[in-house]
Amino acid sequence: MWTALAAHPWAYPLLEVVHLAGIALLLGNLVLLELRVFGAGAALPVAALARLSLALVAVGFALAGASGLLMFGTQPQELLANRAFTVKMGLLVLAGGNAAWFHGRGSLQRLDATARAQMLASTVIWLAVLACGRWIAYL
Repeated sequence: MWTALAAHPWAYPLLEVVHLAGIALLLGNLVLLELRVFGAGAALPVAALARLSLALVAVGFALAGASGLLMFGTQPQELLANRAFTVKMGLLVLAGGNAAWFHGRGSLQRLDATARAQMLASTVIWLAVLACGRWIAYL
């Protein structure tokens, strides 16, 4: 299967499109929720916006994760030797830990300084994930 993905002229580029679409859904909806946590769109109920945006974040993560695993399978040795890839994987773990802390402490209900710091950290981490993802091709 991995050889077929790597050899087919359209397979890998299509996986990259799915990967980028997933990242766009994920990051776009996190930024939308972050803006609300920082006070923008105060007329929008946080709980309702969070339900919608976090559902789309989950879909985006699933798309990015599934396509990423398939792309990884086509060249695991090269990717594991790539510093940008390993940093990206570490950042993904950090993003997951930050999300667990955010939801575990009930930050959406508090909307305090810690919640804002967590949301800002999330966006910075995900932007760093994006940057590392692009650098994979150049290292």
